[in-house]
Amino acid sequence: MMKKLLALLIFASSIVNAQYTVKGTMTPPEKSNWLALYKIEGAKQKFITNTTIKFDTIVVAGEKQVLGRFQLNLPKTAKSGVYRATYRNKGAGFVDFYFNKENVEFIFNPKYPDESVVFTSSRENKLFNEYLEAYTTVQNKIDENQITYIKSEDKNAKKAYKKAIKELEDVQETYENKSEGMLVNNFIKASQRYNPSNPIDNMQEYLSSTVDNFFKYINFNNDALYNSSFIIDKITDYVFYLNSSENKKLQQKLYRTSIVKILEILPKGKLKKGVTEFLITSLADKRNGEAVDWMFSTYYDVLPEDQQDPEFKKEKIQLLLASVGRVAPDFSWKEEGKDVKLSTLDDGEKYLLVFWSTACPHCVKDVPKLYEFMQTYKNVSVISFSVEDANGINNWNEFIKKLPNWHNVMGTHPDHKWDNETVRSYNLLGTPSFFVLDQNKKIIAAPDQLEDVKNHFKK
Repeated sequence: MMKKLLALLIFASSIVNAQYTVKGTMTPPEKSNWLALYKIEGAKQKFITNTTIKFDTIVVAGEKQVLGRFQLNLPKTAKSGVYRATYRNKGAGFVDFYFNKENVEFIFNPKYPDESVVFTSSRENKLFNEYLEAYTTVQNKIDENQITYIKSEDKNAKKAYKKAIKELEDVQETYENKSEGMLVNNFIKASQRYNPSNPIDNMQEYLSSTVDNFFKYINFNNDALYNSSFIIDKITDYVFYLNSSENKKLQQKLYRTSIVKILEILPKGKLKKGVTEFLITSLADKRNGEAVDWMFSTYYDVLPEDQQDPEFKKEKIQLLLASVGRVAPDFSWKEEGKDVKLSTLDDGEKYLLVFWSTACPHCVKDVPKLYEFMQTYKNVSVISFSVEDANGINNWNEFIKKLPNWHNVMGTHPDHKWDNETVRSYNLLGTPSFFVLDQNKKIIAAPDQLEDVKNHFKK
């Protein structure tokens, strides 16, 4: 009996120890006390587990310092790959790390996770961060000498450039050898940048060279890269940062050019579908209806039927009902006892639609300023749509006395004012929100702030 009990205890102990740990220390901690762990799989995240952040107070150099600590346990069967420890619902509230059958431990500042994370345990993560630091130091030298050469064609800059190229090749080779057989070897090979063997003597050619060779070292068939944020991050940099312009027409052209290039080099299958959905989502979040329509018709709608998601498309189209280039969603209201519709209004050469609320201090301050400014533009008809709950109705009735000759509309809802049908159709992110319409009620601009509204009409 004793032998059986002993064997059972040994077995139970082996189960408890048959796991890996992921430990983190936040300094200073977030206000929230939760953290969730995901595994990155293509353009999506798979939930793994979650934990509670525990707060500690320590004394450093005579001063008290609060720390947030957490621990996650992974079974021995946990798959290698890139994991994400998330501690916020929105924004850059996460730390990505490589897991390859070893314990991982790190310290970071949750306000600046990428810049501050330091791995205290994990050979893979330590080596990769060491590589990035060494590579970036030498790459910066190359970039500095390249810029100097463009400005002056200095022979010393050319010499220093070529020397740095050799140094960078040595760094790359060293870390590829050090990481042989490790998960991070895939990312070290893919992280290198293209540099011509000699510096280029003009900026346009230099930029073209950078754009043309941006994906030179990325193997899109590599499963380790696919199951990480690496490819999506690179595509984001390429489409939304490298190919950018303040000129709106040129920006639309650059979006198309860069997306065509990416989707041409991607292999067919789950990666191409995932990237297509990611780009559509990113453009929809930017309220770029023109680019989203083009992506649906050119790429998404031609995918095999079993790869298309009608709900995904419906959600994105709904998001863009009130984007530039679309006809403004219609709504009606009572005015002096008569029914009035936005679509049939004919009292302006242009229209300004402003959504606001008496519960919004910013609106209460800005709307009278807007009223005063718009007196100069008699050819513009203004529709003032106030989003109110039951408590705000009296305030609204009083406030609109300051806004004569505007079309003053109020929207509400028995449960929650933001559930009002018109408010939902315009997908408002907050108040005040502005839309400029042409004579046919097509949205021609969506200024962010009052100053942007003024600048639009001044131009």
